[in-house]
Amino acid sequence: MFNLFKSKKKSTEPTREVKSEAAAAAESVSVESESGPKPIGFTGRLRQGLSRARQNFGHQLTGLFGGGKIDDALYEELETILLTSDTGVDATHLLLENLRKKVKRDGLTDAAQLKEALQEILIELLEPLVQPFDTTLNKPFVIMIAGVNGVGKTTSIGKLANYFKLQGKSVILAAGDTFRAAAREQLMAWGERNDIAVITQENVPGVKSDPAAVIFDAVNAAKARGIDIVLADTAGRLTTQLHLMEEIKKVKRVIAKAMPGAPHEVLLVLDANTGQNAVTQVKAFDDALDVTGLILTKLDGTAKGGVIAAIAGQYPQDPPALRFIGVGEGLEDLRPFDAREFVAALFD
Repeated sequence: MFNLFKSKKKSTEPTREVKSEAAAAAESVSVESESGPKPIGFTGRLRQGLSRARQNFGHQLTGLFGGGKIDDALYEELETILLTSDTGVDATHLLLENLRKKVKRDGLTDAAQLKEALQEILIELLEPLVQPFDTTLNKPFVIMIAGVNGVGKTTSIGKLANYFKLQGKSVILAAGDTFRAAAREQLMAWGERNDIAVITQENVPGVKSDPAAVIFDAVNAAKARGIDIVLADTAGRLTTQLHLMEEIKKVKRVIAKAMPGAPHEVLLVLDANTGQNAVTQVKAFDDALDVTGLILTKLDGTAKGGVIAAIAGQYPQDPPALRFIGVGEGLEDLRPFDAREFVAALFD
């Protein structure tokens, strides 16, 4: 019923649907390496990826902080900029409150001084999202991936596999998205590119595949082979689809049966372009699965950049870790979140 798909060095041509997402990432890297200019580092890619967010957010602040006195009118305009940048009500009020305190404490009098002050306060807000991520605590270290439809879960898994493999870790993929058409094939294509194994379930016409069983088999295969990390894909679901939310709870319970204490990390993938809806998704999936970490994708799109602050503002005491952010389609465009680096790129 189950089969272990082991990638080969010479992969077969993927289907057209798979190539549109998975191959694009690999091709973007190969083109970069074959052309004349050397690939830029991640800091440079981060700045490029956040160029739209910087236009929507940073440039407005530059105009606001051009000079002049610090008064209520300035604070009101700053509030509008923050709210329209997806920062959210809670985070906006917290940032403004802390900014006012800093202005008073440091004796700031000119608007030009506020840019650096706001950067420091924003870093303070986002720093709690940066938390230790040690995958050596268990072997295999089982990471369950969840999210709504269309956020880029399967693509993120492929990039995570590349990230961990570059660290010298062995990885196995579990094709637990048995609902979406071509999800299995897409994950297999990522397995080929990363030269790692993929546990799948044979497609049987008229028979509904069991995602929990696929992931159960993957965990056992990883234990038997001494694999370091299991990346378990799951089907996308809307937070309002209660029966599907119950199904994903079952998947988590079955993983624990395969390995007590697993999954060791539950990563929720969020599309940065959904704005405040991302905060709603965090709450819904956290209630169902006890989310431990987040992956924020597509920051290079039309995202306004403030959604990270909105998430931090919702969890002032015990925020989930923001493990990775995605700022492009390349394999190396999904990297660990660094609050100071992110804020610098957003304001430059």
